Amino acid sequence: MRLKKWLFLGIFSLAISSFVPEKEIKWVAIGDSITYLNDHLDETGNRVTKGYLSRVTEKLPYIQYTNQGHNGWTAIRIAKQIEKLGIQKADVYTVLLGTNDWWGSQPLGTITDYNNNTGYATVYGAFRVIINYLRKVSPQAQIILLTPMQRADFVYLRNPKNNAWGSYRQKNERWLAEFADAVKEIGRQEDLNVVDLYSKGSLKVKRLVKFKRLRDTVSGRYQNFRYPDYTTLKFNPVEDDYPYPPEAIGITYDGLHPSDKGNQVIAHLLVKVMKKLKF
Repeated sequence: MRLKKWLFLGIFSLAISSFVPEKEIKWVAIGDSITYLNDHLDETGNRVTKGYLSRVTEKLPYIQYTNQGHNGWTAIRIAKQIEKLGIQKADVYTVLLGTNDWWGSQPLGTITDYNNNTGYATVYGAFRVIINYLRKVSPQAQIILLTPMQRADFVYLRNPKNNAWGSYRQKNERWLAEFADAVKEIGRQEDLNVVDLYSKGSLKVKRLVKFKRLRDTVSGRYQNFRYPDYTTLKFNPVEDDYPYPPEAIGITYDGLHPSDKGNQVIAHLLVKVMKKLKF
């Protein structure tokens, strides 16, 4: 009987302990519009129902996030303004930047700019400024870097005149892949966790939209063109219909910003890393 009693108490204690909540973890997510939109779903035309931050904390409810996503900002601009953003002390920081630096033709620099802490004149230097500041605010915090995603042809839902070609072409003689490689190089040097969105198979450019609806150059009629066929065709933002109707949504809803499916992929990758962190 005594053995049964102790066995019962052991099982009961184990059951109780399994319901003890994890220590609350504070997470500050630093980024551009991909992060910002998590809390501004109306700006997606409600094509997105849940961003990657919400999806992470749904899976890991002991983590509480603060959104430091800034719409349209570059890593260089974040670095310039880093002391004015009100970034809080946290247990973990994520940094998802670089796609706007590429499209905005910001100078990439080299790892020497990072090592020599040359400031925010280059993307490498800007990342050094950002990481230095986070370490000053929270010396014991974990820092996770995410590379930029690949891009299809972006057309802003609210203003089609705001558009850009995808990462299948260079901008100012630079590939977006070079900016992703810079993030990975910094992560290796600093021994930081890096989530490589750029190289993820399910986030490849051919999966970002199912098609782009454009006028056929011969018939003038709208047709659905898949990648890479649409890359050689022109879109007229004044005269043409918006090229990504809801049925064109793939990993992104506009060629750049993640859809629900895309946000789920990002969240899944982050959850895998965050579950392994030791605080």
